Amino acid sequence: MQYNHKEIEARWQKYWADNGTFKAENNSDKPKYYVLDMFPYPSGAGLHVGHPLGYIASDIYARYKRHKGFNVLHPQGYDSFGLPAEQYAIQTGQHPAITTETNIKTYRGQLDKIGFSFDWSREVRTSNPEYYKWTQWIFIQLFNSWYNKETDKAEDISTLVATFEKEGNTNVNAVSDEDIKSFSAEEWSSFSETEQQAILLQYRLTYLSDTEVNWCPALGTVLANDEIVNGVSERGGHPVVRKKMTQWSMRITAYAQRLLDGLNKIDWPQPLKDSQTNWIGRSQGAMVSFKVDGYDANIDVFTTRPDTIFGVSFMTLAPEHDLVAKITTDEQREAVEAYVEATAKRSERDRMADVKTISGVFTGGYALHPFTGKQVPIWIGDYVLASYGTGAVMAVPCGDQRDYDFAKHFGLEIPNIFEGVDISEEAFADKEKTVLANSDFLNGLNYKKGMKTVIYEMEQRGFGFGKINYRLRDAVFSRQRYWGEPFPVYYKDGMPQMIDKKHLPIVLPEVEKYLPTEDGKPPLGNAEVWAWDTNTDTVVSNDKVISNNSEKSEDNGIYPLELNTMPGWAGSSWYFNRYMDARNDGEFVSKEAVEYWKDVDLYIGGSEHATGHLLYARFWQKFLFDRGFLPVDEFAKKLINQGMILGTSAIVYRVSGTDKYVSAGLKDQYKTEELRVDVKLINSSDELDIEGLKNWQPQFANAEFELEDGKYIVGREVEKMSKRWFNVVNPDDICEEYGADSLRLFEMFLGPLEQFKPWKTSGISGVYSFLKKLWKLFHNGDNFEVSEGEATKENLKTLHKTIKKVEEDIENFSFNTSVSTFMVAVNELTKQGCNNRAILEQLLVLISPYAPHIAEELWSKLGYEESVAFAAFPTFEEKYLVESEKEYPISFNGKMRFKLNLPLDMSKEDIEKTVMAHEKTQQQLAGREPKKVIIVPGKIINIVG
Repeated sequence: MQYNHKEIEARWQKYWADNGTFKAENNSDKPKYYVLDMFPYPSGAGLHVGHPLGYIASDIYARYKRHKGFNVLHPQGYDSFGLPAEQYAIQTGQHPAITTETNIKTYRGQLDKIGFSFDWSREVRTSNPEYYKWTQWIFIQLFNSWYNKETDKAEDISTLVATFEKEGNTNVNAVSDEDIKSFSAEEWSSFSETEQQAILLQYRLTYLSDTEVNWCPALGTVLANDEIVNGVSERGGHPVVRKKMTQWSMRITAYAQRLLDGLNKIDWPQPLKDSQTNWIGRSQGAMVSFKVDGYDANIDVFTTRPDTIFGVSFMTLAPEHDLVAKITTDEQREAVEAYVEATAKRSERDRMADVKTISGVFTGGYALHPFTGKQVPIWIGDYVLASYGTGAVMAVPCGDQRDYDFAKHFGLEIPNIFEGVDISEEAFADKEKTVLANSDFLNGLNYKKGMKTVIYEMEQRGFGFGKINYRLRDAVFSRQRYWGEPFPVYYKDGMPQMIDKKHLPIVLPEVEKYLPTEDGKPPLGNAEVWAWDTNTDTVVSNDKVISNNSEKSEDNGIYPLELNTMPGWAGSSWYFNRYMDARNDGEFVSKEAVEYWKDVDLYIGGSEHATGHLLYARFWQKFLFDRGFLPVDEFAKKLINQGMILGTSAIVYRVSGTDKYVSAGLKDQYKTEELRVDVKLINSSDELDIEGLKNWQPQFANAEFELEDGKYIVGREVEKMSKRWFNVVNPDDICEEYGADSLRLFEMFLGPLEQFKPWKTSGISGVYSFLKKLWKLFHNGDNFEVSEGEATKENLKTLHKTIKKVEEDIENFSFNTSVSTFMVAVNELTKQGCNNRAILEQLLVLISPYAPHIAEELWSKLGYEESVAFAAFPTFEEKYLVESEKEYPISFNGKMRFKLNLPLDMSKEDIEKTVMAHEKTQQQLAGREPKKVIIVPGKIINIVG
């Protein structure tokens, strides 16, 4: 009977779907194990063979844990909001929901073909109102919370209001805006409702503020840093500029230290932890205030080296700094404005990465050195970022290379750090005890004494203080897009108001155009029915809004809704919790479900999400933990970053300025240009199908080809698998020709999970041959045939060394070496002529996480009605690997003549008797008495004649 992968895989995929085989229960006597993949964005291109790598690994582990007796939650869903669907809608007019649904069907079909053990009953889609209802709810919780530094956690905003009513804000220790004015309880009660709301907005964990953002005019939206590549949008390659806009922001900075501390208790890759540590950027130093000469204004600077303050010879502001326009003199205004405009066209990433270019402009203004009173010129330079620190630096050219290069370039003063002032330790020695006695902050710092003393002097003189600073900035949470979660927000008197939970979800309205409006409003500005009626608690037509000014008597309680939408990371920051209770319409996850599942035991996904999704998700998890909605403050115990499967591109060589293409071996004879072509046009010998190429794209229709040995040989290059390089391999094609089990095994066989490795389709035939060998173990010709007799020692040895190795490999996520072990085992069992049921049954359980379809089929043929997915994992027994016999080489005068198996516990006397009595020994001796018999137990036997 032939191995028919198409028939077998279709049958078992249908069986799993019909029977809900992998549906997890929220209540079970079994221990729980939660295995999660980073859910995909369903693009129109579908999956290529690189995408399933992490899914296959997680599926192997999930199946293994079921065999081990765990109640396994292994869900899947779709991160289905996003810019690509919206851009397609702009180009075609087709609603993003339609293209998203089409793409999801494609993805689901592809995923099912690969045989994943997903619990599809828990599928989530971030673009479904049933899902984003709870994203909106979480936003409301954030809005109604503040961060109490005293308790070091988020609390309900009502506790802050109670404090204001009782004693004002003088003693409130909160993470908040920096420019908050003090007020008493009496003053609070005298404020209008609008004034009170404006004050509370300065404390809320999500708030409105004027923020520098990455604005892409062509796309009409704000972009995150990771959506920009080389200064242009990743999507479409459009220019991006820095622009100040009123945006919703998340006060993630409140959690900076806890995000750092939490890294110590999760098993995540160290490089990823390092990325988050660097992104958060904790540093100790001092905040110093420089007065601006001639203005009632100060420039605040954070420095980690306050002891270098006497070497300050100029200051540099970020071009976006609020004071730039104010302090720039008329003589310098034209140059400054031109520089600011040019800087706005560069992304923050580009500015941070550019360490060679020296550029800047003098504002004409001066600051006063806080110790000496000396004038310090104020410059602007694009190497200073408004979003980092205070957007200003005190430049010390004698102590910092970049400051030195800047000063040299523009001919600025380069003084000695200690010039004119003695701040040596000796000079302040008499103050040392005072310093340590009066500043717990300084006493706890691991600073040299001189630095502590300088900070102390700043504090005493009132222009500085010790501070711990973080590079992490609050996260901009607004996007000027259509295809995203609507905010549950309307505006009354210009202040944001939250819509009650019972009226959620606020569903995206229909619009005719997906671009911003002509007056620059976000796409939701095109909606005609997008106002909130507080009388009926429904969304109504915009023309019913009479006034947004409560002073007018005609205010009818109908107000405009928020026009921005949430960013893509909103829905992905909590989806792992929704999987625990995905069909609950009453709460985002029930107490019972979240107490049972608690957190993700194993999370697999790409390292590119280190400072995006993974940081935001940890932030939301900690917030929801603070507010009592979740039992743990880290959502994933263990995380693995899978590597990437690379494509092998095919390159043709065009002679420059012609329509002539030369084979790879001839290209050095010409000046050529490289063009990548579809890898489907190349055979296993790297030979190009010329006629296929001519029909592939019009540019090749009339091309001339210079061959070598009658063939056109292409160049090959291993690089990222991408439609752009025409090197994409469709998993559907692999499943069709070789089967899903072959695909799963081959992807694991390519190399260690975390590493990058090239795809080469020709290699999969070896895995396919292995599966056919496995199939033959259970068959005698066309007949399924297994024996019921006892297994041999050789059979048991092969089985148990396989059990031992495979279990170790799975526990260590070394899936590639497991595949090799399976191949060795099947080869050995084939040589042994093994078709023993007891051996083959256990072998099937071992291999079923990797090749589930063939395992299910053979398991069924063995007579089992229940899926192999729940069979107990075989138990390794050491006794079967303990050698009881030794195959001795029997030598005569140092030359080995034959071999003989003897028990390892046999004495030397018994060994000699047995060997001497053997007929082959007698033949060698031919009646002679040996002079000597040398025996080394367990090693050699040598008979000297």
